[in-house]
Amino acid sequence: MKKTSSAIRFETHVPLSEVMKRNPARIGIEATVAKAAKLMCQEEVGSVIILQHNVPIGIVTEEDINCKVVAKDLRPGKVQVKEIMSTPLITVSADKTVGDAAHMMVKHKVRRLPVVDEHNTVIGIVTVRDLLTVSNELNDLLVDLIEINREEIVEVGMCNRCSQMSDDLKRVDNIMLCASCREEDNIT
Repeated sequence: MKKTSSAIRFETHVPLSEVMKRNPARIGIEATVAKAAKLMCQEEVGSVIILQHNVPIGIVTEEDINCKVVAKDLRPGKVQVKEIMSTPLITVSADKTVGDAAHMMVKHKVRRLPVVDEHNTVIGIVTVRDLLTVSNELNDLLVDLIEINREEIVEVGMCNRCSQMSDDLKRVDNIMLCASCREEDNIT
């Protein structure tokens, strides 16, 4: 059985264009790993998209550099990005949603998805961190909305003021009050 809530549906329908970073770092297929690493440092990003004849064909991440070059004691200035890139490049269309991107990341076990337009031109990139940021911001808003409306929630239990059992408790100023105690305070 698939668990869904309105909060999850709300969050996942955010258009990718709202969360993606535009103009991601790109480099040609013949570039060295050293050049790619330098570009990643300049752009303050964790990956670079590899282009061949202006067509995106792969991606190199910090992890690729660490595991496929540094850990093997290879010289970054002598290794080309085409030797270590992840390919084929998994991309997502710009008209997709945050939910679509999240499902693709899980399915393909990737943490970054280049975003392409209808001509397969890379126009952005979305990362797991981007998706989590959106999720956290929306969750914070939902918590605020719940807090605003919390007084409307009716519960069964013990009144925090008079300690009597009630099937008409409502949260008022972070305490649960029965109907009698709310009447005393002129709270309906």
